[in-house]
Amino acid sequence: MITHAFTPLRRGLLSVSAAAIAWGAGGAAAAELFRISGLGPVAVSFWRFAVAAAVLTAQRPRRPADLRPSPCRRTAVLTGVVLAAYQTAYFGAVQDAGLALGTMMTLGASPVLVSIGAHVVLGERLTKRGAAAMGIALLGLILLVAGPVSGPRPAVGIALALLSAVGYSAVTLHARRTGGATADAATWSAGALCLAPFALAQGVWPRAEHIVASGSWLLFLGVVPTLLAYRWYFAGLSTVRSTTAAVLVLLEPATAAFLAVLLGERISTFLALGSVLLLAAIAVLARDTS
Repeated sequence: MITHAFTPLRRGLLSVSAAAIAWGAGGAAAAELFRISGLGPVAVSFWRFAVAAAVLTAQRPRRPADLRPSPCRRTAVLTGVVLAAYQTAYFGAVQDAGLALGTMMTLGASPVLVSIGAHVVLGERLTKRGAAAMGIALLGLILLVAGPVSGPRPAVGIALALLSAVGYSAVTLHARRTGGATADAATWSAGALCLAPFALAQGVWPRAEHIVASGSWLLFLGVVPTLLAYRWYFAGLSTVRSTTAAVLVLLEPATAAFLAVLLGERISTFLALGSVLLLAAIAVLARDTS
């Protein structure tokens, strides 16, 4: 008889992997929104946060609010602001460098940044297999940058992807250090309020002829790659090491590359080889945690 099929570590690995796949689908949803809605990266991010906040608020009965600020509430608000900044940078990378390269650059750089931060801030040691996975991921990154891209401004897109990677790494390290991080209604509301002025200036309403399709994509983006994915991710970080989580999240660019092909984006040889190496990094890491 088999018992304990899902240990806390295995459950954490599955949670992080599910979040990564959902985020990859979110990048594809954003690329489709850019194509049909006329919305820019800031407006798409605003709606993503606003939908997540609205769904959470509607789920729970209203309780008397404690107006005094608490450390937990301040942390939730700060997390929302950082999430708003790095997710908007990611959407900008998708728009300027293309879905596949923008996603792969963001998540390909993240394991390196998280590993350095985890060693300095959390005292986590990098195993031999973990170091090998990092090296493979870096080689994959080099191939991604070397190949041709489909976006209109690849240099800007790559810069935004790296900025997004810095923000993602900061959130990951903070969540791992606290052990109980979450993204609640305050988090998503803070992000939406932070983005609202810029979204209004950029244009916040989708094109009228595509309002139904745009609304459907925005609802999906706010619920699955945002509300659910971050719930899964923060739950997984309670048992999964920071560097392990960062490499597992390479499932996101692999998902994005697959969906990019379905959306008609041309995948170069360099991009394909880089994707294979990122997946190989996950395979090496999986043996390290088995």
